[in-house]
Amino acid sequence: MFTEHTDDDRGQVGIGTLIVFIAMVLVAAIAAGVLINTAGFLQSSAEETGQQSSDQVTNRLEVVSAVGTDIDSSNSEVDTVEVTVKKAPGAANIDLGSTIAQWVDSSGSYDLTQDSSTAQDHFTVSTVQDDDSSITDSNVLNDPADRATLTFDVTAIHGTTGLGEGATATIQLNTQSGGTTTVRLVVPETLSGNSAVTL
Repeated sequence: MFTEHTDDDRGQVGIGTLIVFIAMVLVAAIAAGVLINTAGFLQSSAEETGQQSSDQVTNRLEVVSAVGTDIDSSNSEVDTVEVTVKKAPGAANIDLGSTIAQWVDSSGSYDLTQDSSTAQDHFTVSTVQDDDSSITDSNVLNDPADRATLTFDVTAIHGTTGLGEGATATIQLNTQSGGTTTVRLVVPETLSGNSAVTL
């Protein structure tokens, strides 16, 4: 038996095809939007990660000198350590007030922060060279020529004793950006007759 198709039947098929086509376009548009948003998020995350990694490498301190002073002749110990620092090449401004120092020696490990008074868990900052008073006013190294001295009271850190002859210690200076500088201190085998020694 032969069925005759009318123009109305062909119109319904065309509308169905159009609906399917519109649905495919909408799905593709939504998928494209999701991909674009994801790509933008990943790009911003990668840029932020790259910046933080760069800051950890460049925004660190560089040690100019390390000196032991206040030598106790009665028991041959260095009671105070002075570490002079500057900005590393390419570093941005470094806030010494936000810098954490980790002191490690044979007696243990101590985390120290900057404060105006030297105590068991603090170190002090003093200006060596500073043209615009940034160190004096806010403990910030903002120029390659800036020099500051970090003073560690070893007897306060230990509670009683300083660093004896031949003793060693390590200071890790961790800036706010995560840049780390390691200072290794080695006390000379004899302190007799010295008022200060290079460590």
